[in-house]
Order: sequence, then C-alpha cells, then structure tokens
Amino acid sequence: MHLMDNDFLPTSLQLFRYYKSLSDKSMAALTLEQLHATPGQGDNSIAIIVQHMAGNMHSRWTDFLTTDGEKPDRQRDAEFTPQEWDKDQLLGFWESGWKCLFDAIEPLKEEELGQTVYIRNEGHSVQSAILRQLAHLPYHVGQIVYLAKWLQGEHWQSLSIPKGASASYNAEKFGKAPEKKFF
Repeated sequence: MHLMDNDFLPTSLQLFRYYKSLSDKSMAALTLEQLHATPGQGDNSIAIIVQHMAGNMHSRWTDFLTTDGEKPDRQRDAEFTPQEWDKDQLLGFWESGWKCLFDAIEPLKEEELGQTVYIRNEGHSVQSAILRQLAHLPYHVGQIVYLAKWLQGEHWQSLSIPKGASASYNAEKFGKAPEKKFF
C-alpha cells in the first residue's frame, strides 16, 4: 500500500480501534486490585500503563494540528506513579484519551497528511505522527494483554487464534470468498 493513498486514514483508524479493543477485552474481567498488580517490584501494572497511554494520547492529540504534541501541562513522570482512582475513573481516563485520538484523526483529510506538526519541538508530517502513535500504542497494548493473561491464568480467553486451533481457523477463512481488509 502506498502510504499516501486513500486507504491510509481508514486503515490507521481501523488499527487504532483494533488495538483499543484488545486492551478493552483484556481489562474487562479484571478487578481494580488486578489492574494494580505487577509481576515484580519496579514493573508497571496495567493501571500504570493505562495512565501513561491515556496521558500520552491527551497530550499528542489535543489541538493536534496547532500545538506541540508534548503539552506543557503534561506530567509524564506522574503517569508512572500509582494514582488513587476506582476502576470506573481509570477506565474513564482511558476512554477520554482514545476520544482525543479519534476526535483528532477522524476529521483529517488525505491532503493534510503532509502538513507539519511538532512533538517535543521536532517536526513530523501528520502521517508520521500517526505512524509514530501506531508504533507506540500497540507496544503498550501487548503489555496489557500479557499482564491480563498472566492475571487471569486458566480463565484467560484468547483474543486471537487459540493454541491448537490454527487449522480450523484457516479452513473457515479459506472456505469463503476473499475479503478486502485495510490491514
């Protein structure tokens, strides 16, 4: 796919929604205590990762085209400190971060992809800023999924093709007409 064609924005949005859904599904059955659990001292909990991701999205995507993506009021270091919120508050902050991202990207036009935006005073094209976020957020989504799987143990429900089910999955996929996906 040529990165400047008409599929870039819909593909990017589809990928962001996919990675958000993986996190949402991973966190859905967890208690507040599980969200704060860590595998070891100094490790990040899911709650810490959520705080960081939401803080990052708020900073990057608020006034995206007109202000630097690292807002002066962002307290990045505080994102890595446990906060006193209940599960609804934590997930509300999470949702508000994603809302910032979607509200900034959904109205974009293909012709704006080459426009320059700044992150920490470094110029990026809009397209590069989106790609940067598509690298950063899935990195942390993988951490959330891994921690949720660890916390749920034998109760974990696979979010992709379960172990030992590849053949039946492929048989189902190849047993119908090809479909076009953005990714």
